[in-house]
Amino acid sequence: MRAAIVHYWLLNWRGGEKVLEALCRLLPDADIYTLFYDPRAVSSEIRRHRVTASFLNPWRRHYRELLPLMPLALARFDLRAYDLVVSSESGPAKGVLPSAAARHICYCHTPMRYIWDLYPEYKRWLPAWKRPFFAAASHYLRRWDCRSAARVTEFVANSENVQRRIQKAWRRDARVVYPPVAVETFYWRAPEDYYLVVSELVAYKRVDLAVRAFAQSGRRLRVVGDGPEYRSLKRMGAANVGFCGRVSDGELRELMARSRALIVPGEEDFGIAAVEALASGKAVVALGRGGSLESVPTSGPAGGVFFDEPDEGRLIEALDRFERVESHINQRELQAWAGRFSETNFLEKMRAVLDADTNVPLLHPIRRDHW
Repeated sequence: MRAAIVHYWLLNWRGGEKVLEALCRLLPDADIYTLFYDPRAVSSEIRRHRVTASFLNPWRRHYRELLPLMPLALARFDLRAYDLVVSSESGPAKGVLPSAAARHICYCHTPMRYIWDLYPEYKRWLPAWKRPFFAAASHYLRRWDCRSAARVTEFVANSENVQRRIQKAWRRDARVVYPPVAVETFYWRAPEDYYLVVSELVAYKRVDLAVRAFAQSGRRLRVVGDGPEYRSLKRMGAANVGFCGRVSDGELRELMARSRALIVPGEEDFGIAAVEALASGKAVVALGRGGSLESVPTSGPAGGVFFDEPDEGRLIEALDRFERVESHINQRELQAWAGRFSETNFLEKMRAVLDADTNVPLLHPIRRDHW
């Protein structure tokens, strides 16, 4: 059986790329197709595979602006030789055209949030002159997105949260397989006096909320990550808020191990960073929405302290509550909870998906009433 893996783009090292790395171990002979590829941004496991980038790759520095051309680029990949296609979807990866006899399994991190649930926010964040172009492109992409979803044999969601989004956007069912986290590589150290944010610095992650709350309260915060919001967040911060940029895996583990807690200020699809914090024996202070309600314990081990609105006052109240129970937190219980999201569990469940003899038809009706 010949297999291909399609990943939206390989320009960063985040949760989606860690899933891809695990898929590469599950399918060691698979070829990889992607819209944009920077070999320096990925692991040696991914580089070991034959990677084919789209004709858009020379302009990868401007990949966000090339979104309307991505369906065309995906359609130009020739996948006729493959019996199995596994797409890793957060951008428009599932829009490839395998042969009619091939199984196409889509592991979905989330439907494209900038054209679905976060469309109003993305439109508002744009300069006024760009908004009409974005509205027209988004309308076209939503129609294409529904058509391409109908060609997928089976969907796998990375959380129940994303499972609901798939049903709402595409009217398709999905089974849930939580993403892999290298929980055994994280460890506990006595906490130093700082909290931690680990995130891509984009607007919807709401890192600005954490920066303002910590600047106001005077607590120390370290921010790990990079992205288009980096400069504006740095201008917003105070002396007690430090920006680490991108760090190595080893540096991240050490920062996690010595932190007091991880702050998750926005709504996550699942929350790999939260699981990494729990595997380090550290609690998570998170917005009580989305995937954080699955990755972080809401009962049992006292590892999650939630605030219900994206507001700096509510976050400061949650920090006060955390500090009242901080001395009672049992790091071994948190590490045991994190163990359920191990890479071993992911590989076992995804292997069961790939080995299943499914009779799901390749084509599904597209409902026009939700375009």
